Amino acid sequence: LPLIWFGVIGFGVFMYVLLDGFVLGIGILSGFAHGESERDIMMNSVAPIWDGNETWLVLGGVGLLAAFPPAYTVLLPALYLPLSAMLIALIFRGVAFEFRFKANRPRGWNMAFHLGSIVATFCQGVTLGSIVQGINADGAQYVGGAFDWLSGFTLLTGCALVAGYALLGATWVVLKTTGGLQQKAYGWSRMLLTSVIVFMALVSLYVPFLDGDYAER
Repeated sequence: LPLIWFGVIGFGVFMYVLLDGFVLGIGILSGFAHGESERDIMMNSVAPIWDGNETWLVLGGVGLLAAFPPAYTVLLPALYLPLSAMLIALIFRGVAFEFRFKANRPRGWNMAFHLGSIVATFCQGVTLGSIVQGINADGAQYVGGAFDWLSGFTLLTGCALVAGYALLGATWVVLKTTGGLQQKAYGWSRMLLTSVIVFMALVSLYVPFLDGDYAER
């Protein structure tokens, strides 16, 4: 049963990264679009589907609480700050997405959507990095400090995920658009693919220094 639940949670997280990842990537790249017309095309390409993608994130969190409550009890206080920042950013992003199309001056909503996407993505990367580097726990109780999650490694994984989601967003734009915007997205994709490869190499080199067991393996 634990293996089944582990598979369910893993599937939920994978689907979230895949489906909401490119929408967050659109938000990250929207700040680099040229004018409202390009931004309209990018955001309209995800408008019919973006709102339901966070369901997969809820599935992962609820599955963790239901199947592995000790792990949930440790992870939540350890990652309270980045998870709270992620949720606030997702709220800003969602509100900005809806209000942008109704505003007479959408510049502020555009910025909220762009920055909300970056912050939410960065916090997810920090959360992942914190889990990889390890969390101080005594049984089912977190015994670390409020900022134990903050390190060079977690900042690196946060930036890496921003590049990764932006790559997903760029490839989505390539798939769904034509003309000048598509050509621009091709350029974004090449640059971001190089960045992701560099980040993967840096993370791979960094991991053995996190723990002696990692280095030994």
